[in-house]
Amino acid sequence: MKDPERTHAGDAFAEFAITALRLAGPLTQAGDALAKPSGQTSARWQVLAAANHAPMSVADAARALGLARQGVQRIADLLEAEGLIAYRDNPTHQRAKLMVLTAAGETALREIKVRQAAWADRLGAELGERRLRQASALMAEIIEVLKERFSPEDPAP
Repeated sequence: MKDPERTHAGDAFAEFAITALRLAGPLTQAGDALAKPSGQTSARWQVLAAANHAPMSVADAARALGLARQGVQRIADLLEAEGLIAYRDNPTHQRAKLMVLTAAGETALREIKVRQAAWADRLGAELGERRLRQASALMAEIIEVLKERFSPEDPAP
């Protein structure tokens, strides 16, 4: 089967999208390695960080992280069972409890953040602040364009 023809700009975007998707794997592996000494994974780290940002419901955390609510719920329940987060009453919603870090959760998150800071400093120095900020800005712009212009029901422009 012959691939449909694209413009040069379309080819460039397709290459970018594939590269961005491929980046997720190595970033997750690095995150897992950074979180492992604290007994965590990248996914658990994300939920701990969300709960640390502000007391929020599982649904709020899922939206902020771009993840499925059910997956975040499963991780949050495991973190609660291990004493790393606690659920508190939500003044704006009776059933949707708020996640908050416990002292043990704060300790685990702080340990991970220390390792992540050293890792990010090394990579940032190697790749260059200017280039990384440009790449981040472009990715943020693409995210906004995709959110504004495309829906899952109609991905065509």
